[in-house]
Amino acid sequence: MNKKITESPSLYASLEQKSAAEILSEINREDAKIAAAVEACIPAISAFIEELVPLFEKGGRLFYIGAGTSGRLGILDASEIPPTYGMAHDRVIGIIAGGDSAIRKAVEFAEDDEDQAWEDLKAFNINSGDVLVGITASGTTPYVLGGIKMARKQGLLTAGISNNPNSPLSKIAHHAIEAIVGPEYVTGSTRMKAGTAQKLILNMISTALMVRIGKVKGNKMVNMQLSNNKLIDRGARMLTDELEVSYEEALKLMDTHGSVAKVIAAVKAKGS
Repeated sequence: MNKKITESPSLYASLEQKSAAEILSEINREDAKIAAAVEACIPAISAFIEELVPLFEKGGRLFYIGAGTSGRLGILDASEIPPTYGMAHDRVIGIIAGGDSAIRKAVEFAEDDEDQAWEDLKAFNINSGDVLVGITASGTTPYVLGGIKMARKQGLLTAGISNNPNSPLSKIAHHAIEAIVGPEYVTGSTRMKAGTAQKLILNMISTALMVRIGKVKGNKMVNMQLSNNKLIDRGARMLTDELEVSYEEALKLMDTHGSVAKVIAAVKAKGS
């Protein structure tokens, strides 16, 4: 494997001698490189989405696995799908090395167990209709590599998100998504640029998937869960625009039907 860019020395020295403004400006200068690195991944992400969508529409699930920051980012993305798009909690699932306790507190050496990811996935009765995405900045994390290897053996579609070129993960996943963001501002601190790039890519994957399976109408999340006053207000305003009803009537309709999408479907069915 090539030298790990994610472990390369920072482009900046003597950080402890800099003012806060200098530190922030230099971090921002490095962050400005992330969008271009992610843009270069669009063909790979697109190819993955084209295979993911039909499997998901047939009832397959999307799993993310990772350790540390990468694992937390997968869990974050998965946890936001149900409230944003009204999906069941068991359709997009994030798993972190070391279990849920590792979300808040690092579990030592959890990422070094190559067999544990598949054991964790088996608890969900994972099968060949599901899809697995491995996330690791280095592209070498044993927990992720082991999970992807077993997934391929079991016939699952796989993708790997990493931040080093030609990593072991890229060589074993069906779809290699490599966001090469360069050395971190603090050497090796991949929660920074690498983690940000991973978050952007996960946003792209899950958003594109939800749009393609019909969970968005126009540009609005009409299937969102109406779980607080802000979202109820947003839904009511969507309906006043879409159906030309009053705000009060929109609130009543949502209370009756449960979601913006269901209201629109009911009203259109009544009018047809």
